[in-house]
Amino acid sequence: MASKLHTASWVLLTIVGGLALLVSFISASLGYRGDYPIGGVPIAEVAAGREAILTALRGIRGTSAAFGAAFAVLFLSTALGPYRRGETRAWWTLFLAILALVLIVLARMPLLGIAFGAGGTGLAITLGGITLLALLLDVGRLRAR
Repeated sequence: MASKLHTASWVLLTIVGGLALLVSFISASLGYRGDYPIGGVPIAEVAAGREAILTALRGIRGTSAAFGAAFAVLFLSTALGPYRRGETRAWWTLFLAILALVLIVLARMPLLGIAFGAGGTGLAITLGGITLLALLLDVGRLRAR
């Protein structure tokens, strides 16, 4: 029988994966249909009547959202399958996936001069922190095997 910490861990991971999937769908909708801001300027103003630029910017946002959704689906599949069953390799898979996400997002700060919390860094760090907490709740599986 699974421990309460193990159950809390996979439930928390499922919430993180579900939120990531939801945010990806919202982002795709904004990308394809909305007038979302880039640097505080609405996308239509950035494109300044150049339809090819507007389409390219929408495509970039849509592609990013698609990768986010794909990541969320793989994350959820791992959390609800092998992680929930107690497989150690799944712990490491989720840890390395979220580590890659957080490191790439954090690279925005020194490379682009973006402040913490701007440009999606806050959301990525929050999801990363919740994921790390969830994994730490069940870190005992690493010692048990």
